[in-house]
Amino acid sequence: MADWIGHTSFLLHPLTELIGKHVLAGNKVHSDDTTAPTLSPGKGKTATGRYWTYVRDNRPCGDDTPPAVWLKYSENRQGIHPETHLKGFEGVLQADAFAGYNGVYTGKVIAAGCWAHVRRKFYDLTQSGPAPLADEALRQIQALYVIEAEIRGLPPDKRKQQRQLHAKPLLDTLHDWMSRTLRGLSKGSPLSKAIQYALKQWDALVVYVSHGQVEIDNNTAERSLRPIALGRKNYLFAGSVAGGERAAVIYTLLGTAKLNGLNPTEYLSCVLRRIGIHPINRLAELLPWNIDLTATPGEAL
Repeated sequence: MADWIGHTSFLLHPLTELIGKHVLAGNKVHSDDTTAPTLSPGKGKTATGRYWTYVRDNRPCGDDTPPAVWLKYSENRQGIHPETHLKGFEGVLQADAFAGYNGVYTGKVIAAGCWAHVRRKFYDLTQSGPAPLADEALRQIQALYVIEAEIRGLPPDKRKQQRQLHAKPLLDTLHDWMSRTLRGLSKGSPLSKAIQYALKQWDALVVYVSHGQVEIDNNTAERSLRPIALGRKNYLFAGSVAGGERAAVIYTLLGTAKLNGLNPTEYLSCVLRRIGIHPINRLAELLPWNIDLTATPGEAL
């Protein structure tokens, strides 16, 4: 079965390369990563590889460009990997505060932060007992999300206009509140750390206010990694580095199919019936947003 998957991923790899080009052709990309336990013969334990996800999805700002997710595997979490994957990309990269992305942020790539990560740190503080200051932070952050719910689906210029009018004053107030509150906290307290996490990346966190296509958080990327988290519970690890790379190919196609409203099983079955006899110069016809699932193999070739 592993050999079958290996041969399948070899056939499908050119399709994932087209998807990668499509993702990087946009002016905004969501990125995140997750662990990829991989067998490491001779060491007596699994190595910790990584799956990197890159997502293009501008539907929340009224763009009908096909959404897509592109996954890549690496043997570690070094920053050289996103730098290599995103080579040539120009636009906004929305990600968490992981320092491995720092090499990507040049004059042509703008960093956009994630308010969901900030919110999560305050939320965790409320789970261990009364935390009125953390509750206050959550209240102010929630007000920002209310605005986003109201403008979802509007074009970028309208979203920017509404954010400048309504979100910017709230962000200014939140920044002042955090700065004042921080001065009264002990340096190593959990609440102090949560506030410092937000303030240190404030410039990236407010980028979305002046860019109508950018989202308030990076949940788009996190959602694309859920199938991997679920899969790890079933297969536990990849059998080799090659196995991790093969998995990234399959995850790319299945994830992109789902984003485009296709049944992943039906899509993959359809592609595998056709790709062996499909002209290489017309490979784009097999992409999830182009494929005709009702056509028979070899039809109109």
